[in-house]
Amino acid sequence: MSNEATASAAAVPKEGTPTKKSSKNPKGNKKNMVVEELPEFVDHRIKVWDELYKKQSEMLAAKPDEDIKITLPNGNEVEGKAWKTTPYDVAMGISPGLARALIVAKVNEKVWDMTRPLEADCSLELCKFDSEDGSYTFWHSSAHILGEALELKYGCKLTVGPPTNDRKGFYYDAYMDGSKQGNISEKDFKELEKRVQKIVKSKQPFNRLVMKKEEALEMFKFNKFKKILINEKVADGTTCTAYRCGPLIDLCTGPHIPTTGLVKAFALTKNSAAYWKGDAKNDSVQRVYGVSFPDKKSMKQHLRLLKEAAERDHRKIGAEQKLFFFDIMSPGSCFFLPHGARIYNKLVSFIRRCYRERGFDEVITPNIFNCELWKTSGHYQNYRDDMFLFETADKEEYGMKPMNCPGHCLMFRHTARSYKDLPMRFADFGVLHRNEKSGSLTGLTRVRRFQQDDAHIFCAKDQIFQEVKGALEFMKYVYDAMGFTFHLNLSTRPDKYVGEIKVWDEAEKQLQKVLETFCSEHKMKWATDAGGGAFYGSNIHQQRIYVDNIEARSERGEEEREAEDKAR
Repeated sequence: MSNEATASAAAVPKEGTPTKKSSKNPKGNKKNMVVEELPEFVDHRIKVWDELYKKQSEMLAAKPDEDIKITLPNGNEVEGKAWKTTPYDVAMGISPGLARALIVAKVNEKVWDMTRPLEADCSLELCKFDSEDGSYTFWHSSAHILGEALELKYGCKLTVGPPTNDRKGFYYDAYMDGSKQGNISEKDFKELEKRVQKIVKSKQPFNRLVMKKEEALEMFKFNKFKKILINEKVADGTTCTAYRCGPLIDLCTGPHIPTTGLVKAFALTKNSAAYWKGDAKNDSVQRVYGVSFPDKKSMKQHLRLLKEAAERDHRKIGAEQKLFFFDIMSPGSCFFLPHGARIYNKLVSFIRRCYRERGFDEVITPNIFNCELWKTSGHYQNYRDDMFLFETADKEEYGMKPMNCPGHCLMFRHTARSYKDLPMRFADFGVLHRNEKSGSLTGLTRVRRFQQDDAHIFCAKDQIFQEVKGALEFMKYVYDAMGFTFHLNLSTRPDKYVGEIKVWDEAEKQLQKVLETFCSEHKMKWATDAGGGAFYGSNIHQQRIYVDNIEARSERGEEEREAEDKAR
């Protein structure tokens, strides 16, 4: 959330401004009803926006005309005007072609709209789609475009619309109020995509508005879901931001692409039912998934990859080869058949050998612990909704372990230790249980009952560097053996944490030193995931794991098909 009033310099074009049309549904089919007349809440939202945006623009225009220095990644400095010069202006000064290809900027390492004015001296990085921040922003903006199409077709109430966790697309959840609009189906995709194309062709700019909490509540007073988010995430006396493209105005922290016109390829991929906030006690919403790209070639290649991935879906292969299955009697818990058990045990044997070679000692710990332990560790206060908890006959509360950390700590403190005992490396193949929401369960990748090659190292401060680096080398050895590649992130202290900041800062400093050395030796890159750490500590985690040969085959196949097309 920002306490500064900023906005895009571009105005919403006429074709992006909503107008009312009087038209009836000729067939009277509620399930496929098309809303030709904008609902009342859209008019109200735009009215509030126009009033606030005008005030914001006037305040921006009144800002003093001060010179600022903008430092580019190569060290070059560009002069600009505070509250006037935008990253897009800087890019245009370098190359108009470059400016047209850019998705988002980073100002002082913080993601920033290309059309949002710079406020003071700063560093500036310009990001294309092929960067992590670029693709994330692109898909986030595409979700807003989808949201606009959904509102125009159904008159529904939008809830949330983020990029997907795998960063390969996006979705939007819409509250349909089944008694009025019915459900969304794949039959609706074609018409929704046509609406999206109209939105894209109109090149609607994304404009940013900063407003007070009470102003946001007034703007979204017809949407109970947005009101919940505002009351939960915006403290009294502070501000939040909203973005507008055409008639759509959405509560959002941003940033976004300059205009909808950058989305050259767009496709809806699937739909499903979901629950608001993933809780079955809440309202049911319709979730529509999509994917988009800045060029049609990338879309073509992506859809081909999806088709190939579907053929290699582990759930499909598991059933066909009689390896494992799932049953409603124990959701999220895998049943390994004989052939599957052989493969599973072979993998465990491989990891067990790796542990022995690296000086780890295997231990076995209980599955159930008294909740006093979970309170001491902080899991009870911060993680209890994702745990299986129960009360015994003598009225004591227990929890099934979702992780091995506290149990290994009990083992370490069980007897007096000397510095000569360090480092101690505990490995554990114990069963873990996590109370994942039913809607999030996905084959073997998201389960409630699982076992992992879990280990904890107890060491002295002067041993941290070598032990963490050794753990990364261990991980790389295993991933190399499996044909996987990975990208490392340093996840730093979140807003909700336990312990002293001084300890957090020292831990992050040590982890950063390890990452710099490890990645330098292996010619890898790493990034910072600000605020992405667990509540009990910063960590290094990997992202975007995939099988090299599948990607390589797909890329080669694409090149071969293009050559064949040219030959024809």
